[in-house]
Amino acid sequence: MGISARAKQIPPFIVMDVLERAQELEAAGRDIIHLEVGEPDFETPEVITEAAMKAIRDGRHHYTHSLGLRELREAIAEYYAEHYGVSVDPARVMVTAGTSTAMLLVFSALLEQEQEVIISDPHYACYDNFISFVGGVPVRVPVREQEGFQFRPAEIGAAMGPKTKAVFINSPSNPSGQVATPDRLAAIAELVPGKPSGPYLLNDEIYHGLVYSGEEHTILEYSDNAFVLDGFSKRYAMCGWRLGYVIAPPHYVRPLQKMHQNFAICAPSVSQYAGIAALKHAWPDVVRMREVYNSRRRVIIDGLRALGFSIPVEPQGAFYVLTSCRHLDPDDYKLAFDILDKVGVAMAPGRDFGPGGHGFLRFSYCNSLENIERALARLREYLERYCPQALP
Repeated sequence: MGISARAKQIPPFIVMDVLERAQELEAAGRDIIHLEVGEPDFETPEVITEAAMKAIRDGRHHYTHSLGLRELREAIAEYYAEHYGVSVDPARVMVTAGTSTAMLLVFSALLEQEQEVIISDPHYACYDNFISFVGGVPVRVPVREQEGFQFRPAEIGAAMGPKTKAVFINSPSNPSGQVATPDRLAAIAELVPGKPSGPYLLNDEIYHGLVYSGEEHTILEYSDNAFVLDGFSKRYAMCGWRLGYVIAPPHYVRPLQKMHQNFAICAPSVSQYAGIAALKHAWPDVVRMREVYNSRRRVIIDGLRALGFSIPVEPQGAFYVLTSCRHLDPDDYKLAFDILDKVGVAMAPGRDFGPGGHGFLRFSYCNSLENIERALARLREYLERYCPQALP
């Protein structure tokens, strides 16, 4: 029918299939508890929404500079200086309509056909699709449950070859919630020699600010030969505002800017003014939300363990728990939909996150403590009825 090969070959985002099935059940009158999607359930902090409304009232809703408002890029640079002690030239920052847009532009600027990007396995569901869509090749390096889903730098080194253009890190991680340790980040950075031709380091830092044990580190602490992908969706509860950014090596800024001019013109103007308020005034709100997430994290980890799920290393950041379900059913896809249909708890099948996710389920704790406890009770009901041998 004339559809391009890349459009036909891109796989579905399975967690959205789960969400859509859950919505069908809700439309039929079922009560569904949502633990599948990674969207904060908090309202955007008032200081941010007030800044957006003021921008609208003041008529600041026109196109902005294609790199983003200067004030916002300066605020991003100040954030990196205050939180990580690194100096970022605002001229290296490009503000985009969400971090996904930034990712697509970065891979478009980085990759020629068949060049490779090393990613973890499991990984965020869309990484390999972004890479493949622009003609690159994702090279998956396994990360293991027993090691907290941490990269082994030696295995990254073994996977690198003449076609390697980038090593892609995600810390804190989706789906595992792992936080890369400073020694691992330093060891990974040592694998990349810092040549203008690459390979480069990329770190998706979208879950920074949501760390409950230890602390997060930007890849810019270890290398200038790096791209940072980040945004406002997660820590500021601004998913629908579609505001992200990339910090790029200086020689990549103009190519990224030209693509942005052509394909998007600029990030949403009102959201940019909201982003300035977020960076300057909303950190107390981030701390408040983080404390609530941490209390939920403790409840869901303890509750899953009490039901017989193995969590050998507790997730330290983001808002996910990834745990094996092989003792119940090795087919995580079938199991996730069966639990949803029978007891009304929605979760993400592990296979959404690559071959290494097969046999796992990902639980998001972007829901109230009350609903998490209700979900755990329903999971116990499911196990008692269909898998009693799995209960401790």
